[in-house]
Amino acid sequence: MAAAFVGIQAVNWVDKHMESWLGVRNAADAIAHSADHNVVAAMGLGLLDVADVVRAHPEVVRHLETAPRGELLAGLDGLAGGAAVRETLEGYLRAYGMHCAGDIDITRTRWSEDPAPLVPLILANVRAFAPGERRRRTEQGRAEAERAMEDLLGRVGKLPGGAAKARRAARKMRLIRHFIGYREYSKHSLLLRYELYKRALMAEAARLAERGVVEKPEDVYFLSIEEFRSAVATGELDPALVTARREAHEVYRKLTPPRVITSEGEVFSGAYDAGALPEGALAGIAVSSGVVEGRARVIRDLAEADVEEGDILVTVCTDPSWSPLFVSVKAVVMEVGGVMTHGAVVAREYGLPAVAGVDGATERIEDGRLIRVNGSEGYVELLP
Repeated sequence: MAAAFVGIQAVNWVDKHMESWLGVRNAADAIAHSADHNVVAAMGLGLLDVADVVRAHPEVVRHLETAPRGELLAGLDGLAGGAAVRETLEGYLRAYGMHCAGDIDITRTRWSEDPAPLVPLILANVRAFAPGERRRRTEQGRAEAERAMEDLLGRVGKLPGGAAKARRAARKMRLIRHFIGYREYSKHSLLLRYELYKRALMAEAARLAERGVVEKPEDVYFLSIEEFRSAVATGELDPALVTARREAHEVYRKLTPPRVITSEGEVFSGAYDAGALPEGALAGIAVSSGVVEGRARVIRDLAEADVEEGDILVTVCTDPSWSPLFVSVKAVVMEVGGVMTHGAVVAREYGLPAVAGVDGATERIEDGRLIRVNGSEGYVELLP
């Protein structure tokens, strides 16, 4: 966390001083392209490496396109190139398999438990990119960051007292390059432990099912840890408790949470000041600079993702598991999030314009609609 805050503070310093000295807003965005030590960005880029191995074996590609969910890995055995693909995919899962959509919820199925959600992303990479795409992207991002730094420092150096200012700015920019990626490590390390916790807990749940204490192991998802411990110790559990909690959970899933809610349960509401935004623009928060146009792909569930290179991702929110999808899109629009949420950090790492906090984006933007994303000013325009 200390390393992450060094990077965050450096971003704040650079953004503040470059705007004050040069009139350049969000200068740190370009400096963060292909920054060091970002485990979540590496997770998305790593799937490009998997695609490189898969692409070389047409028989494996056909298998992944048609295989039933439970036969993805086992079905590779005996195929031409199957052993190489299986080894590569299992290596990826060892590194990142503790992730999944909604991974902060320990009950969610991890990629290590079921890698099926990764298959559409791998196949999309196979179709969209040539071999070596990871290396090209990384080198391009680093080159763009270096050019941005040189340009800014050159301009700062021409100001009164410019030599001293440039030295300070260069140090802060180097801190961004080295430390901003650590923003993603805290949750990744948490998920490393979550995977181990879940294995241990579900082993106990399986024994409860064998003893008839619960109908199936997943019933324990609806118990507190104290209730779970008591069921293991006594072999007793009221089945009505699980039924009631499951029914309540289904009701809660249909609710739309407020944007802001305090620890006391107080809900705040408000609206953006449209200010100088173009007429009809959807206001949000600028989280990654740049302006692009493209086809909107509205995706509410990562498992249903179907994007082509150059699409613009429009979704409710993202977590680290979405980073492999970021590889294929050229901009991101999110209903929930801010400057330091995962989606924003990864968007800057990949150099994607992004806007967060766009109320009702998935309802107001039609799938397939041509849109313009202004990640520098923080708004989205619906184009004819």
